[in-house]
Amino acid sequence: MNPRLVISDIDGTLVNRAKELTRPTIEAVARLRAAGISFTLISARPPSGILPLAAALGLPEPLAAFNGGTLIRADGTIAERHLVPAAVVRGLFELCEGSGAVPWIFADGRWHARVMEGTHLDHERKASLQEPVHTDDMTPLFGAVDKLTWVSDDARMLRDLTARAVAKYGAQATIAQSQTYYLDVTHLRANKGDGIATLAAALGVALADVAVLGDMPNDLPMFARAGFAVAMGQAPDEVRAAADRVSTSNDADGVAHAIDTILLPMIRGE
Repeated sequence: MNPRLVISDIDGTLVNRAKELTRPTIEAVARLRAAGISFTLISARPPSGILPLAAALGLPEPLAAFNGGTLIRADGTIAERHLVPAAVVRGLFELCEGSGAVPWIFADGRWHARVMEGTHLDHERKASLQEPVHTDDMTPLFGAVDKLTWVSDDARMLRDLTARAVAKYGAQATIAQSQTYYLDVTHLRANKGDGIATLAAALGVALADVAVLGDMPNDLPMFARAGFAVAMGQAPDEVRAAADRVSTSNDADGVAHAIDTILLPMIRGE
């Protein structure tokens, strides 16, 4: 396999635990691009949390937000946008209310939160690069949802909630955990498998010539469709097992390590 396009997840992959894009990663991406290989990003993040990273990396390629539900041009304009059906959003509120999980809604470029404090709120501020809008009644937003996220530190409860949500609405929306504490709901086409297919088509690259980098179960759809997949070193066993190779952790510059020790040697035929 000789990759022509590399697509990276962001949180847990491209950036470290502090949500920082490190100098070794910036330099490694520059080396990859100097070798003639395109590089772009796909993430559960909203566009506001992706575009500054793309700018720091100097990427002219299109980008995919909300796990592929929104395709962004390099200038920040929206090329495609797919919303979660309002009936699914309403049903998931009925299913999840009372569970202890807290809802966030991303709609029309804004992040809406019912609870305005907590560690995850601070993390999301760094990831989305915007302030949440305090919204007690989220019902008026149900017809404009790019992403619905349920947040909880009760890992077992959230896993069970994910399973119930998938069983009831998995045929109508993409439902997956992007982190152990986040249950994300996006449009049915807003999954990383379809997302990388859209990015590859926009760049005229066959999926067989795409290499992907990721760390969580919501990255598995792109692992299954890409020609080559690299997992970060801290990824769960199921993700590591699905990858062709495993790099170092995201806190040890796993993307840079993958580029320099796996992808560039492949390109050079070493």
